Amino acid sequence: MAFLQVEDIHKSFGQEEVLKGISFGLEKGEVLSIIGSSGGGKTTLLRSLNQLIIPDKGIIKVNDEIVFDASEGKLSESVLRDRRLHFGLVFQQFNLFPQYNVKRNLTLAAELLCKERGKAAGKSAEEIKKEIKQLDAKAYALLVKVGLENKITAYPGELSGGQQQRVAIARALMLSPDILCFDEPTSALDPELTGEVLKVIGSLKSSESTMVIVTHEMEFARKVSDKVIFMADGVIEEMGTPAEIFDDPKSAKLQNFLNKSQNLGIDDMESGFNAREWAKVAQDGEECLKDNELIRF
Repeated sequence: MAFLQVEDIHKSFGQEEVLKGISFGLEKGEVLSIIGSSGGGKTTLLRSLNQLIIPDKGIIKVNDEIVFDASEGKLSESVLRDRRLHFGLVFQQFNLFPQYNVKRNLTLAAELLCKERGKAAGKSAEEIKKEIKQLDAKAYALLVKVGLENKITAYPGELSGGQQQRVAIARALMLSPDILCFDEPTSALDPELTGEVLKVIGSLKSSESTMVIVTHEMEFARKVSDKVIFMADGVIEEMGTPAEIFDDPKSAKLQNFLNKSQNLGIDDMESGFNAREWAKVAQDGEECLKDNELIRF
């Protein structure tokens, strides 16, 4: 049984069906990269996994536990939140809180969760306070992991784009998600800053770290991935190992995509995509933009 099971996910916005029956499995510790031209459904799939967008049909399981089943209907906010916590999401635009320093950006969501769970378990105020205090040490350890321990008191406006994205990665790790997701994590960065973020993401790969990455960095996808999915027109057009996808593509659509990415540069292919305009069309898009992963509580 795969650690992550995605079964027949569908999603429409108005009359347009964006996801048309997506199914795949991922083992614990594997890295999956999702590639394809804009409009193919990559970001919608990633947001559906995190339930920032609610699919119309399908089932998602993590470690054989159902975390989404469209047939269940509307769930309470607490149940939905607990299921979302199986996933962590790093956004394109960082989505850090500018009014808080780096440490507070990391600890805020974890502190809220600690208080809520502590009260539900009947813990004393002193016990909860002690657990919250331990979050500082975890935040520092994660900043060491992404090479930013010396920025713990800095504010987002004092950081480069690459540094902000590395803080966002550390923040996603604070809640110890089963699966860490990245939505084109370098698309908002200048080329010279892309390498530092990709290096950090690559360093996270381990037998315990399961990741799903929507990316336009083809060489990075080839190096870091165990599996690659090529999406086109709302379906998985082709899926396989990096060698199968990049060296021996079977479908004409994948062959054409790879040829264009090599000859034109993937940035040229994606230049017409505006995430904010897309979000205005998506029913849940504004919530995605304004709330980021901290405001799930």
